Amino acid sequence: METSKQHEITRLLRAWGDGQQDASEQLIPLVYEELHRLARVHMAREREGHTLQTTGLVHETYLRLIDASASFEDRAHFFGMCAVLMRRILVDWARSRGSLKRGAGWRPVQLEEALVVSLEPEVDLVALDDALKALEAVDDRKSRVVELRYFGGLSVEETAQVLTISVETVMRDWKFARSWLRRELAGGKPRGV
Repeated sequence: METSKQHEITRLLRAWGDGQQDASEQLIPLVYEELHRLARVHMAREREGHTLQTTGLVHETYLRLIDASASFEDRAHFFGMCAVLMRRILVDWARSRGSLKRGAGWRPVQLEEALVVSLEPEVDLVALDDALKALEAVDDRKSRVVELRYFGGLSVEETAQVLTISVETVMRDWKFARSWLRRELAGGKPRGV
């Protein structure tokens, strides 16, 4: 994304946060393509025949953003928040379909499979969400790193910017969280941080 566009997005996000109603309308065309790309990544991980479509996920995310009346520091913070909302929407969708109770054809996956953007649609999002909640109880920052990197598709540098930590800290947290989540998803007893 070109720098001038990034600056314009940040300017509009701040204006929106300051209550300028027209800022959100100007923002939509600038962020829609990136939101759609992010939603496609999320939907590619879903099971085949999922009834929520990519465009529907984008629209639901945007509606929740408007309802939340959140303020954003910059575009990385905005897209990080969108990633969190998309995750919550998809997890809520999976839970409402009863996939946790009945299994709904899910198969266990290794964390390496779940933490790689892939076209494989059968990641158990509910199990991953539950594992992330358990990690969050132990170390919120490490959970946020996974959320922003995996669900948000943010780079290490963007994640560091959103969380206001160093790139090295993001990489350490990412490595630890992957190991911790791998044990959690395998049914092991992860150690505390």
